[in-house]
Amino acid sequence: MRSRTANWFETKVSYEKMMEDGMQKKVVEPYVVDALSFAEAENTIINEMSAYVSGELKVTGIAQAAYHEVFFSDEDTDDKWYKAKLQFITLDEKTDTEKRSNVNYLVQAKSLPVAVKYIDQVMGGTMIDYVVASIAETKIMDVFEHHAPAKQPEAGGE
Repeated sequence: MRSRTANWFETKVSYEKMMEDGMQKKVVEPYVVDALSFAEAENTIINEMSAYVSGELKVTGIAQAAYHEVFFSDEDTDDKWYKAKLQFITLDEKTDTEKRSNVNYLVQAKSLPVAVKYIDQVMGGTMIDYVVASIAETKIMDVFEHHAPAKQPEAGGE
């Protein structure tokens, strides 16, 4: 389990998908990409999806994600994405009252109980008091991280 903080965008793409029965069907699927701008998010999702789509690919929506951190699983069976809202609990020493602040995360897991387990794994290593306020399965198909281009060897004399 690893976590990644970034500027995430939720994108929606429309394309003709080959169904299990061999028929083509137009689908709209949500994906999440790591990008610095809406334009970069659009470019990233087109580049990532073009490897899987043979026909027309259309980006039908882009929105900034409500979370800045994603928990990635290394398990092949973890094929779903869950949006989790955690409440961090702090104590105001002056008024001696509890203050709760909400933070959203995206968690890759195979089931809801596994998603909760992963949250506890990651957050258990911190000193922050928290509660899982809500968690729900999303329709997100996949998450694409930004990868810096490989450095080209410098052209030079021999």
